[in-house]
Order: sequence, then C-alpha cells, then structure tokens
Amino acid sequence: MSFFTKNIDTRGRIVRGLCGGLCLLSAFVLRESTVACVSLIGSGIFMLFEALKGWCVARACGLKTPL
Repeated sequence: MSFFTKNIDTRGRIVRGLCGGLCLLSAFVLRESTVACVSLIGSGIFMLFEALKGWCVARACGLKTPL
C-alpha cells in the first residue's frame, strides 16, 4: 500500500481545496510580513495538492479527521 493512497472523499477534497485557495488569497492580500506570506503560500499549495490527489497527510499518519 502506497503512502499516497486516496484516503478522503469528495467532501474532504472540496474543503481542502477551498482552504488552500483561501490561504493563497490571504497571502496576496496580507503582504505585511514576508514570513507569513511564504507560510500561507506553502500551506495553500500543499492543501491544493491534497485536494487534487485525494489524500490527507494527517490520515496517512493515522490521525482521525472529521472530513
């Protein structure tokens, strides 16, 4: 079994995609701190990856998530 096996359903993918988009949008709206912007961009890209792949890192590590 691969580490990147799909482990979230459509609802979880939608939520992660929306959160990723909001992180990216926030990074471009709030330009006051370079560290905050880079963190938001990195988080947003990773959440979009999770949404596109149908995979959640927390679930892959054995944690139970509600979505």
